[in-house]
This record gives sequence, structure tokens and C-alpha cells, in this order.
Amino acid sequence: MLARLTMIASGATQATRKGRFPHDEALEPRALDRAGSLAASLRRADRVWTSPALAARQTSDALGLEATVEPLLAEQDFGRWASKGFEEVQAEDPEGMAAWLSDPDAAPHGGESLAAVAHRVAALMERLAGESGHTVALTHAVPVRAAMVHVLGAPLSSVWKIDIEPLSLTEFRSDGRRWVLHASGMVVGAK
Repeated sequence: MLARLTMIASGATQATRKGRFPHDEALEPRALDRAGSLAASLRRADRVWTSPALAARQTSDALGLEATVEPLLAEQDFGRWASKGFEEVQAEDPEGMAAWLSDPDAAPHGGESLAAVAHRVAALMERLAGESGHTVALTHAVPVRAAMVHVLGAPLSSVWKIDIEPLSLTEFRSDGRRWVLHASGMVVGAK
């Protein structure tokens, strides 16, 4: 049984362009155009899933995909930090920021810990490993990073060393027993 998972990071939003912690906001117009130009180059999928976030759903629509919402693909809940810049949070809550960056179980922002995101992404991948065919998943940077470190068996702290661009593809393959990282960092629709 062969399973393939293509994770597509949603297009850019104002928050991602300005280096802010994301919240549920719309894509930038340019991201909609870029996603639309990618549609023809995507391979056929047996399943298409999307995060519940507006940006992921808009990316799916711009790609012309009929997607089912999959809550396990949601971006990390950043709680009170949502829509704030990194520097702003660092100035307001330096201890919280330090804890969040060093302890995967920490959620000083009142949202979701990195460990919780990793747990739900791993659960999704293990469920999917038992299904043959190709799944396209529209999601966000943190879940893609979590999937990568899960497959590689790397420490969860490794997520901070992985850069995921908007509209990039990361592909995984599974033989039903284990996942492998097949390709990463392909930015779609780039000009």
C-alpha cells in the first residue's frame, strides 16, 4: 500500500508578510493570483484536505480544489500573540517567548503548544499511512515543519531551523509502515 502526501503551505497573508503571528485572515491578492497559476501543475489527488483557516481554504479554492476541512491541519493556535509581531511579543513577554522557543510543551501565549501541534500532525500522518493514494493537504508552516521532524525522527526543537515559504510544497511517501520525506521547499507559482 503506497500513500503519498503533498502538503501545501497556504498563500501569504498580511500577517505572514509582516512577520506577525498568524490569525485567521484572508490571503493577499497576489497570493490568490500565484495560487491560481499553480493549479494546472498539481498532480491528481485522491483526497484533498484543508485546514479550517480562511487562508488555507482560499488557497484551495484558488487552486480549483474541492477540499474537505481537516481540523488536524490547523495552524498552531497562538492565543494572545495572534496578529502581534515577534519583536512586540519579545518586548512584552520575554520569559514567555524564551519558554516557547525552548520548551515544546510550553504555551505561555494561552494557545497551543508546539508539542500539541506535533501530536495532532503525527496522528494525521499515521492515519493516512493506512490509506493508499495521493492526498493533498492545504495547511500552514508549523504543521508542515512538525510533519518533517516527525518523519525524520528529529527533535521537536528542530522546527525552528526549517523555513517554509508560502505556497511551497512538501512531499512525503509511505509504504504503510513508515513515512519518508520525498521533496521539500518547492515554491509553487514563483516568478
